[in-house]
Amino acid sequence: MTDRRPKIVGFCCERHGMDAVVMAARSGKQSDASVRLVQVPCTGRVDGLHILKALEDGADAVFVLGCLEKNCYYDTGSIEGRKRVAYVKQMLSEAGIEKERVEMFNAASTNAWAYPEAVAKMVEVARKLGPIGGGERQ
Repeated sequence: MTDRRPKIVGFCCERHGMDAVVMAARSGKQSDASVRLVQVPCTGRVDGLHILKALEDGADAVFVLGCLEKNCYYDTGSIEGRKRVAYVKQMLSEAGIEKERVEMFNAASTNAWAYPEAVAKMVEVARKLGPIGGGERQ
């Protein structure tokens, strides 16, 4: 395996998820990955096809970062997001792809540690598993 930086896509809700990203940046926390953030109105709006497309387009891992489930701005958005992530994980497993490549995280807007922790976990997974299919992807 090479020392390339894992490619990670993060779908972040525009409320608490992005607030956690901003708090992490303001507190100087850095991550060891090439992370492409996609801001969404709510994690409940992240469709399984969005996650699968990110993987198809070369992401080694994908995460969804939303509000705390009992403190979701849209009430049940984080719960719906978690259900969709679970569904995608099941689909990946059935297709012979490691379901650990996809994960859901929750954060409060003041959790500066939430975003770097999510990225660190997904980097660890991506490095352990390597690119999907085992080959070097661009």
